[in-house]
Amino acid sequence: MNPLHGESLVNDPIHGYIPFTSTGGVPEGEVAEQQILDHPWLQRLRHIHQLQTAWWVFPAAEHTRFQHVLGAMHLGSRAAETLYESLREVCPDVPSRGYVESLLRMAGLLHDVGHGPFGHFFDAHFLQDYGLNHELVGGQIIRRELAPLLRRIRRCPGAAMAEGETLDPEQIALLIARPKSGRDEAIPDWLRLLRCLFSGLYTIDNMDFVLRDAYMSGYSARSFDLERLLHYSTFTRSGLTIHERGLSSLVRFLAVRGELFQAIYFHRTVRAIDLDLEELFADSKQHLFPGNPLEHLDEYQRLTEWSILVRVGDWERSDDPVLAELGRRWQKLLRRELRWKMACERMIFFRPDQPERSSVFSDTKAFEAAVRSHLPAALRDVPLRVDTARHVHRPGARTPAAGQNFLYDPATDAIRGLDDRALFRQLPVSCRICRVYAQDGSHNRELAGAMDRLLAAGDVDDVTNM
Repeated sequence: MNPLHGESLVNDPIHGYIPFTSTGGVPEGEVAEQQILDHPWLQRLRHIHQLQTAWWVFPAAEHTRFQHVLGAMHLGSRAAETLYESLREVCPDVPSRGYVESLLRMAGLLHDVGHGPFGHFFDAHFLQDYGLNHELVGGQIIRRELAPLLRRIRRCPGAAMAEGETLDPEQIALLIARPKSGRDEAIPDWLRLLRCLFSGLYTIDNMDFVLRDAYMSGYSARSFDLERLLHYSTFTRSGLTIHERGLSSLVRFLAVRGELFQAIYFHRTVRAIDLDLEELFADSKQHLFPGNPLEHLDEYQRLTEWSILVRVGDWERSDDPVLAELGRRWQKLLRRELRWKMACERMIFFRPDQPERSSVFSDTKAFEAAVRSHLPAALRDVPLRVDTARHVHRPGARTPAAGQNFLYDPATDAIRGLDDRALFRQLPVSCRICRVYAQDGSHNRELAGAMDRLLAAGDVDDVTNM
């Protein structure tokens, strides 16, 4: 059989040609990757934006979750190509290269399959009502909807599985779920190490979205050096380890990711849209979906941004006065007639020795009350909203992502913690962009003054006025 009959290419602006196995070229009884790509659960991701509401602010950022998961699948192959030999050295019981590469590719492709409309916003304002997130929903979609197909995948463009190997959907579901704190002894070491590629500092997920979002938003055509970062990565018994020569590339990647959160994901108008959407969603979600998605997977498959925006676009003409009023409010959002405008903004960086959790900025209700307490008495009831967008630049010692990434020091031939290097320590642990929003600009000066008095009273360091 001509090998070209079994492989197709998709042209991607970030990675160039992305190969995948096609239905015309796999032996009878096998499932080609194309059958997963073309499945309705994957195709629905074409109707969910990658940048949940930022596409309303950045006109070119119209890319979708589908494009992103294709890129993550491709980076699964890149990671297998670079890392498999070192993984086999530290874990002799690892399955074949074909198995590991197919596992990484399918986990990359399916890591966002559980997302609802507006991405992470939907997690916080709908799925959380049922104790869920998109990873848990995605795991159930893999187990209940896609497992029979996944078990029949036998090859990927780079390699075939060994005789007798069967792709395990449970391992895919495990890789896409964020790990709990502490080491899980129930999984083999090789699988624990592969988990670093999904929940560590640099993953096949975030390496793709940083490149893709930076490019599609117009922020940067090539924001970090992917080739160098992969080249100097290896698996050791400790975890995913970066050679000293690649550390600057890792720090650059983390810095750019932080810049994207500040400039794109947490842009002042993006967050203003989220404030309006939050209020709308609280009043609308009971009319949009019947309940727990795990009890209504067929309907969840059809729930996308397109389906929601089409539905709410008709509500204005409804005979039901509740839906009609909601419809008028949705129309204002769709016309970008935003209720809230940013009055002031301050950025706070937290070092390892600063107790962020006990800070007034870690809770929006406490933050709003504190701002109001520093306003002149006549303005303490003025309509306002506050926002404390948070980004983790590097994991703290007690987070699930801690302990997955390490540094190889060639001078001593030793594996060290990344914190051993000042280049890495220069990154803050986290930051918060603290904003106050008002309905107009008439009290901006007083609101900014209240924010500054609050910061001074809290004795917070490293404040950047924006």
